[in-house]
Amino acid sequence: MTVPALADREGGVDLSADDLGVLAAKASAGADGVPADLLDGYLQTLVEVSESGRRIREDELRRWRDIGAQAAERGVPMRGLINLYMSATWLAWPILPGVRHPARADRLGPVGESVFRAADAAIMTLTAGYEEVQRWAVRREESIRREFIDDLLDGRGLGRLAERAERYGLQLAGTHVVAVAQAPEAFLDGGSAAREVENALRFQFGPRDVLVCTKDGLLVCLAPHHLETVPDEFVRQLTTTLGSGTPWRVGVGRPQPGPGGAVRSFEQARNALDIGSRLDLPGRVLRARDLLVYQVLRRDSAALTELVEEVLEPLRGTRMGPGPLLETLLAYFMAGGVATIAAKRLHVGVRTVTYRLNRVKQLTGYAADDPAQAFALQVAVLGASLIGWPDHHGAV
Repeated sequence: MTVPALADREGGVDLSADDLGVLAAKASAGADGVPADLLDGYLQTLVEVSESGRRIREDELRRWRDIGAQAAERGVPMRGLINLYMSATWLAWPILPGVRHPARADRLGPVGESVFRAADAAIMTLTAGYEEVQRWAVRREESIRREFIDDLLDGRGLGRLAERAERYGLQLAGTHVVAVAQAPEAFLDGGSAAREVENALRFQFGPRDVLVCTKDGLLVCLAPHHLETVPDEFVRQLTTTLGSGTPWRVGVGRPQPGPGGAVRSFEQARNALDIGSRLDLPGRVLRARDLLVYQVLRRDSAALTELVEEVLEPLRGTRMGPGPLLETLLAYFMAGGVATIAAKRLHVGVRTVTYRLNRVKQLTGYAADDPAQAFALQVAVLGASLIGWPDHHGAV
């Protein structure tokens, strides 16, 4: 049976279930094979609306919302679903009872208005149900991804990490490097900065291998060690996204093998940022391999605290407290023992620097310009910054 045959029929205004089935099949074919069962009662609704002009019922709206959800779960594209309903509408229009046999000629306009109002309600409700399932699926995927990232960077469930990582294109059996960015404002999942950096890296290196995510307000980039340019590109994209005026920094861990390598490299990158902050190290990029000496100092917090207190405790007795003297010592050592450079960094005169260094010698017995004594003094000063002395003890 064809649609023209239906349109040419004489007699009653009712269309049989077979007639509607033919229309549904034809609409499905016109919508590139979207299943006809997704129309489920829609054509009968159009028949009734064309006859009576009635409004759409609540049960019909609920059914269309459910159909939209089913279509999303079955993987039917939204465009195809809408195409199916629009095709069904225009195929049915010529043979709808209210159109073929209007009570009066002037009733055709109101019939058309009622039919297309019904079509509009159906499509709007279908898309609402479809989008609801999509939102749920996105939230579920985000939750799964967030759980994986937390386990990866916290070192939990290492036995299954490699298997789960394949979902995101990662081969954790290899060696990976983690770079971590810190900015005044925390990086957020789905935030504009995180999205821009991730999209740029995915465009350059492909959708696999490189993972960009957030963790504890940091922006994290994990990449295989053989993609050696990823950390530098990560920094370049941050410069583009955040600008050079924002005081952001990047810590880069050392390459680490195996599923547990990601968490080790991540901790090294995060520690590099912490050391850079505590010691006010220059530069935006802090690499863990360049800071190993500070890592050694931090490993024995008890011994480091003992050294700091033994060497620097006399500085507490000054009227202004140990702060300015410690700041001067750190700047002096970071300047390679050149007082003029230290003075510029501190925004004070050279005489102020030399006076403070002499004061340190008087109080502690350690001279910053004596090589033998300067080493112990420098280690103590670095240790004080690392453990937060004198405000905190052992906070490594």
